[in-house]
Amino acid sequence: MYPGAIAAVTPDKPAVIMAGSGRVITYRELDEESNRLAHLFRAAGLRPGDHIAFMLANHPLFLVVAWAAHRSGLYYTPVSSRLQTDELAYIVNNCGARAFISSADLAGVATSITAATPDVGLRLMLDGAAEGFESYEESVAGLPVTPIEDECMGTDMLYSSGTTGRPKGVKLAATHGPLTEPGLLFKLIEALFAPSEDSVYLSPAPLYHAAPLRYSLTFQRLGATVVVMERFDPERYLELVERYKVTHSQLVPTMFIKMLKLPPETRTKHDISSLKYAIHAAAPCPVPVKEQMIAWWGPIIHEYYAGTEGNGFLYVNSQDWLQHKGTVGRSLLGVVHICDEDGNDLPPGEHGTIYFENGGRFEYHGDPGKTRSAQDPQGKGWTTLGDIGYLDDEGFLYLTDRRSYMIISGGVNIYPQEAENVLSVHPKVADVAVFGVPDEEMGEQVKAVVEPVSMAEAGPALEAELIAYCREHLAHYKCPKSVDFREALPRHPTGKLYKRLLRDEYWPSA
Repeated sequence: MYPGAIAAVTPDKPAVIMAGSGRVITYRELDEESNRLAHLFRAAGLRPGDHIAFMLANHPLFLVVAWAAHRSGLYYTPVSSRLQTDELAYIVNNCGARAFISSADLAGVATSITAATPDVGLRLMLDGAAEGFESYEESVAGLPVTPIEDECMGTDMLYSSGTTGRPKGVKLAATHGPLTEPGLLFKLIEALFAPSEDSVYLSPAPLYHAAPLRYSLTFQRLGATVVVMERFDPERYLELVERYKVTHSQLVPTMFIKMLKLPPETRTKHDISSLKYAIHAAAPCPVPVKEQMIAWWGPIIHEYYAGTEGNGFLYVNSQDWLQHKGTVGRSLLGVVHICDEDGNDLPPGEHGTIYFENGGRFEYHGDPGKTRSAQDPQGKGWTTLGDIGYLDDEGFLYLTDRRSYMIISGGVNIYPQEAENVLSVHPKVADVAVFGVPDEEMGEQVKAVVEPVSMAEAGPALEAELIAYCREHLAHYKCPKSVDFREALPRHPTGKLYKRLLRDEYWPSA
């Protein structure tokens, strides 16, 4: 299915509901608006295989823009609305965008890249016009609401968030086939989470990331309603589940933690019984957090491990997770290998780099060196997301950490995720990052940077309490030797921590 087919049957059904403003985009509007914009793309000379970029917050027309590009056979890159001039210009140029779309609330940074992006021929602005931009509303007014003649399927080309350097554009193979052709992700979602036209999908994260974007589009292919939060708030999330009788939602572990830290009377006053599938991914979930969530919500929590690259997909439901606590699942796409530095397979229980065999193929756009760095050293065609983990005897995968964040102290490998998992559930901790800092004797030592629930408590006493708490649960060498306090950590709304920004402060000569 696709918006046109659904609009023909249920034209007035909400395709999008904005949680904050309450604005509704019906399936008729989604279909007609995306058709108008598709006609504008063709009039501007864009053909299947060409590229556009757009920078929007969670805007009511975000998915309209995505569908317009998708049904025009284009590569489309949604860009983080938090980027600054140099970062934005880099992505727009790197992806080869011939059109760039933004909104009036982001006009400052959007207009700042005009001179630096000379290959962009079409610049559109929603909700008003700024210098160098055409008004989106005026540009599409009067264009046909029927499909373009050569309608075909496009695909996203998303960029990593740059936590370990320059963002990488993940380019997947585009088929330019018919819009009714179901993709692999559609088949996985359909098999695992039973979506239908009666489903209500709540998206609490920025739509410019892979999972929120792809899952929202997939649910719309089935005629479901997508409720979009402009920004996540834990109590508001529970209110929305009750108000809209939400059936499906996708979250990240930091959202679980924030909801668990709500007062008990707040957590229990909302009826969330309509929620049948609570899906999470994107970051490792501390075992105590997931235990508490399953105890609260029941066995409706589903986890998967995958990446924007689409080279593998693992899945675990609540029942299997409770029997294998800490796992991110077993593979449904691609054969998992745990390898040493030379690319040799390691036995169950041994930690190594996670590779996928026979998974989806991808490349990092315009960067063959980065593409090769994601492939196994022995040239067998296996690919990695750069994570470290191990398999148990039943084939369940456990994540240890990102390869780039491993600490080597006195020749011993330390994975900071373990300490982060422990400290994140301490009642006085709102957020935490653990990483290595220079140490003359040991090479590196373990450092924790904590956002306390109350900055008034930050100080030596809380530092000692947190170190002691960590040592109660982990070997001492894995625990922080010192703790610094911050009012807020540089964390993306999707839950991803910009740990590199913190580490760089402690490695000034690196």
